[in-house]
Order: sequence, then structure tokens, then C-alpha cells
Amino acid sequence: MVRREDMRERIIAAAADLLETEGQESVTTRSVSAAAGVQPPAIYRLFGDMQGLLDAVAADGFTRYLAEKKDQAPSGDPIDDLRIGWDLHVEFGLRHPAHYRLMYQQHASDEAARQAQEILREMLRRAAAAGLLRVPVERAAQMVHAACMGVTLSLISLPPEERQLTVSTAVRESVLAAIAVQEPGAAERDPVRHAVALRTLVEEMEGGFTPGERMLLAELLDRIAGRT
Repeated sequence: MVRREDMRERIIAAAADLLETEGQESVTTRSVSAAAGVQPPAIYRLFGDMQGLLDAVAADGFTRYLAEKKDQAPSGDPIDDLRIGWDLHVEFGLRHPAHYRLMYQQHASDEAARQAQEILREMLRRAAAAGLLRVPVERAAQMVHAACMGVTLSLISLPPEERQLTVSTAVRESVLAAIAVQEPGAAERDPVRHAVALRTLVEEMEGGFTPGERMLLAELLDRIAGRT
């Protein structure tokens, strides 16, 4: 007897394969059940409806994406780590265009998407702690995510022969120039990046301040960091 979880995984795999090879419009009850070797009622029993199945396929896509992102070990250069993370994101979208659209155009608020965002924030926290960010971590995360997702969706909307990866590189470097100090010695007197660095380190400290002191210090540092 086939276990419920095994059948569920088989159906998700069949739907994901149809999504990748034939597009989202091909993911129907009939086509998925035939590809998975199950009866159509099994889909409704396990996922509720086809939207529930698409939700599961999107979550599976994020799981694959997270597995690749977590394989990226931190280097000694937080800014280069951001470059590598950007390129991995774009590469994933180009390898799985239909999956990517489903993940980021319809399911960008799912838990797995939030985990992917947290990986980006952690990279940015390392950059901030090293005194390399010009803007607060959360603002930098929104800028990087919006630009990288926009570039990826733009590229996958084009025929493969028309895609110019130099566009991704150019946008990436423009965003990094806006959020980061890439030559630390060039901005030693910049109070904003020092405020961002100190704000990040204060968040990681377990003691040393009362709650009120921590709040006041955070407010003052945020005010300095927000000048630009």
C-alpha cells in the first residue's frame, strides 16, 4: 500500500515537472493524476483543490532554492557574498522559470520565502557589522530583493537567445554601490555606516543595557542611519 506522504510527494513531483516542461496552464487535475499514476480524487483528498497543489509545488520550489542558498558558505568578504547570492538567485530563476514565476509572483509571502529573505538579511548583517553598509539592514534587504527579483523576472520573460546577463551584473553593482561601501578606507568619516554597524552589533548583544537604554540607543542610531 502506498503511503500518504509518498503519494503526496509523487503528485508534487509530477505537477512540478509539468510546470517546468509545459507551463502552469498544463497543470490540471487530469494531467497531474495521469503523470503521477493516481486517481484524480487523490489530488483533492491530499491538497483540497488545485490551488492547494500549486501552493505545495511553490513550497517545494522554495525548498530547492533554500537548499542551494544554504550551501553558500560565508567568505571573508560580505560584499562578495552578496554578489554570489544575487547570481545564484538569478541563475535559479533562469533554470526554473515557470517555478520561479509561481514562487515569486503568486506565493512570495509563504514561510519558505521568508526564510530566503532571512538568509539575505543575515548576509547584510555581516556587512553591517563590518562597517560596510550605507543604509540600515532592512532597507538594504528590500532594495536588493526588489532589484534582484525584478531582474530575474525580466530576463525569464525574454527568449533565451535575447537574455543579456550583463544587465543583471550592471543592476547588481548599481544596487551594491547604493547600499554598501566597497572600499572601506574611502569612507572612514562616514557617520551613517558607523551607525548602521553599531546598530547591528547592539542587536546581537545579550546584556550591557537596560531595555530603556537599548531602545534609546537604537532610536538615536536609526536617526543617524536614516539621514540619507
